[in-house]
Amino acid sequence: MVAHKRINNPQQPTYICIILFCLLVSLSHLGRASSSSSTSTSTSTSFFNLSLPHQHPFPEDVVLNVQRKLNDSLYRRNLLTYQQDGDTTASAPIPSCITGNPIDDCWRCDPNWSENRQRLADCSIGFGQGTLGGKGGRFYLVTDSSDNDAANPIPGTLRHAVIQPEPLWIVFSGDMGIRLKHELIIGSYKTIDGRGTNVQITGHGCLTIQQVSHVIIHNVHIHHCKPSGNTLVASSPTHVGFRGVSDGDGISVSASHHIWVDHCSLGYCMDGLIDVILASTAVTISNNYFYHHDEVMLLGHDDRYTADSGMQVTIAFNHFGEGLVQRMPRCRHGYIHVVNNDFTAWQMYAIGGSANPTINSQGNRYTAPIDPNAKQVTKRVDTNEKHWEKWNWRTEGDVMVNGAFFVPSGDGVSPAFARATSVQAKAAAIIDQLTVNAGVFGDPSGRNGQGGGFPGITGGGGTITRGYSKGGPGGGGGSDSDSDDGLFSMIFGSNTSAAVALRPVKVWSILFSLILLWYFPHHTR
Repeated sequence: MVAHKRINNPQQPTYICIILFCLLVSLSHLGRASSSSSTSTSTSTSFFNLSLPHQHPFPEDVVLNVQRKLNDSLYRRNLLTYQQDGDTTASAPIPSCITGNPIDDCWRCDPNWSENRQRLADCSIGFGQGTLGGKGGRFYLVTDSSDNDAANPIPGTLRHAVIQPEPLWIVFSGDMGIRLKHELIIGSYKTIDGRGTNVQITGHGCLTIQQVSHVIIHNVHIHHCKPSGNTLVASSPTHVGFRGVSDGDGISVSASHHIWVDHCSLGYCMDGLIDVILASTAVTISNNYFYHHDEVMLLGHDDRYTADSGMQVTIAFNHFGEGLVQRMPRCRHGYIHVVNNDFTAWQMYAIGGSANPTINSQGNRYTAPIDPNAKQVTKRVDTNEKHWEKWNWRTEGDVMVNGAFFVPSGDGVSPAFARATSVQAKAAAIIDQLTVNAGVFGDPSGRNGQGGGFPGITGGGGTITRGYSKGGPGGGGGSDSDSDDGLFSMIFGSNTSAAVALRPVKVWSILFSLILLWYFPHHTR
């Protein structure tokens, strides 16, 4: 018996080695499949590389959902148009509230919208969809425009409202100018709703959204923001902390998720108009008007801050207006969907980036400046072509005016994004309609009030960029080159990680290893 045990003991490590080898082979196949895009951040790796808890595993699915909502809104508007064309009787005109913009059409046509303000929370799209703000909470009426004590705000002020612990829907008693003495630290589950009033927020620090979630900023002016700090500022009714010097951003979003900035007008700030940094995600920036500023928007903290690879931001229906220079946006890491915006002009570039961000540009209008050296929409910042040629920058259905051109790269010139492209060129052709109300409603400085064109820019015309089919640039051609891989691939893409994860050969390989792991310890003598 002893001799028998001595013979079998050496075999047990052998069995274990075989089992471990099988497991390693299985995992190596899975790893190779999930990283088929190498260093890229395409959707084929997104499922396995979630760096943030609120990051969407399939960003292309979010892109498709935005496009579906846009198409539905445009269809409803066109349906009303056709009905009136065929009606010989006197009928009411198409309501001006119906523009085809899915966010605005969601709530503006309700004549009693002011009695149902919280419906706005149901109207967000893109990566910030589902942002609740103060939905379900009580209304807080701001009656006092003063900001005399950042450490001990008095009731009735905006500062007092935003630091309360419970969800709040914050509205204003009337027009008011709020000159902040220091940055306004906004808590979770808050909506700042300026509809029906003219609310101007300016001064020192402006809006800080830090380590919170579910914040909606809607229909307010934010401008002339300056740095502030080295003082005590209240962040809740029970906490007052020392704050260092702020940058002077209009809106600073850091380490936060589910943030929605909609229908605001922003300009003339010391640093950025909107910064989204430090592992923030699930953000939508929509229907805003940006004007007179240098570095407009920063998405991503630092090239070395890899946690921002989970950042996902939708930029939709905005008007990048007069007097802008660069960063519309400037991206690091992450996935940025830029859809149906109007870029009036820029002085240096419109969209820039470093550290391998994914940029999906669809149905925008890019109008280049007069300067012949500034026609390019895109700029890879401090990076040589050997590195950025693999970055996923795609243009689809964009309208290029006055010589503007977009330089795609990586999967931007291959079929990998093909399943997430349903924005047609006609979507960009109606960009005026989709962005007609960009900025604060009724703002004379917005699209309706700026008037006229810009020197050296001819109206109309322009070229339209189109996505490449299966053959990549110059290849493939017609619809028959795009084979359907079933409903799953139509929604998520033909090369998505979920499809890779469900391949039977890998499942059987793992199951076989588990069977071996169970069998040998129970059947060896």
